[in-house]
Amino acid sequence: MYTQPQKKFRARKDDDIRQDIASAASAFGGQVSRVFLADGDAMVLPTRRLLAILAELKSTFPALRRVSSYCLPRNVARKTVDELAELREAGLEILYVGMESGDDEVLRRVNKGESYESTRSALTKIHAAGLTSSVMVLNGLGGEALSEQHAVNTARLCNETQPHFLSTLVVSFPQGEARFREGFGSDFEPLSQQGLFREIRQFLDNLELTKTVFRSDHASNYLVLKGTLGRDKSRLLEEVDFAIANPGVAPLRPEWMRGL
Repeated sequence: MYTQPQKKFRARKDDDIRQDIASAASAFGGQVSRVFLADGDAMVLPTRRLLAILAELKSTFPALRRVSSYCLPRNVARKTVDELAELREAGLEILYVGMESGDDEVLRRVNKGESYESTRSALTKIHAAGLTSSVMVLNGLGGEALSEQHAVNTARLCNETQPHFLSTLVVSFPQGEARFREGFGSDFEPLSQQGLFREIRQFLDNLELTKTVFRSDHASNYLVLKGTLGRDKSRLLEEVDFAIANPGVAPLRPEWMRGL
């Protein structure tokens, strides 16, 4: 997203942020209960700036109950557990972490700038600070060649970190497959619908989670899955198996509804 000229990432000025908060208060009044720090990774900001923003939000919206933000593992690495706990006490509750994959080869090929270890370390720190983690994984990111290791190692990373929320999205190519293949490698072949189902089955089968809310209901997903892992693991596997064994029969999201 942030490779596009109109979306070049930058940290905004304090005065601009305060104006945004004032504009939101004017439009929605004081009844706002949830705020998302849009639209890139707000955790890139220094802790002192984030604390000031959280204080401004709290004073402007008395009904505020939850503040959340995207979060790159490398930005969490720049903050201590105590700093993260201070942010939690100031109102920050949920951090959305784009894990994408737990396989280092897949992460290297897509130039994520993260690794198995950097994501594991970040999630461990987030949980130590008492914050809630919501992790996103990209079904199909490794293509046919790396599908198995993508599924298995991503499940292994989730098992080690036990995120509070876990969701899967299907990889898409807004700039075309050719552009994606330039970075990934010429051997990239996207997974078919059935291939995506087989990969998510392998991912689910390797998960050993104890109390994670799981969702596979993003617009990019053909098959909608919802449950709590590990309580609902068997049911979710049965739903995937049905979709694999009954192509054209299982309730799937039609292609025209998958536009992002």
